[in-house]
Formats: sequence, C-alpha cells, structure tokens
Amino acid sequence: MISDKDDDVTWEETEERAQAEDERRMAMSYISDAWADAIADGIDADAVAQAALFTALIDLVAAYGETAVAELAEALPQRILQGEYTVNRTLQ
Repeated sequence: MISDKDDDVTWEETEERAQAEDERRMAMSYISDAWADAIADGIDADAVAQAALFTALIDLVAAYGETAVAELAEALPQRILQGEYTVNRTLQ
C-alpha cells in the first residue's frame, strides 16, 4: 500500500474517493439535464425543485432511515446560511 504522508490516506482510498467524486459529478449532470428538460417543457422551476427534493428524501429515507435523514435535514439551515448551496457567490 502506498500512503500519502500528509494524511495517511492509502492509494486505494484516494482512488475510491476520486471514483466517488466522478460518480457524483455524473449524477449531477443527469439531474441537471432532466431539470433543464422539465423547464423546457414548461414545468415551473418551483415544481421541479419540490419534486426533486421529495424524490431525494424518499430515496435517502429508504437507504438510511428516518432518523439519519432527519439529522441531515436539521443541519441544512446552517449550511444554507453559510452559502454551501449558493452558486456564484462573492467571497470577501
């Protein structure tokens, strides 16, 4: 095993993280394309957003359970206010 001196991460762990990040990028691309298609078909952006959130929560609850998803949701206000979901924000 090759280890990164800075944080003791193995080569395999680094590769797994890179693959997971690639998968997240691909997933985001699929979602963005579907979102754009819905908007192009005349569906209101708020309706698309509500449907996307509802679908995501259903899948997360199925995978991790209500408690874990509720804990995730509890952290959202702070993350939103910190700008984690703000696109094109200006950092000062």
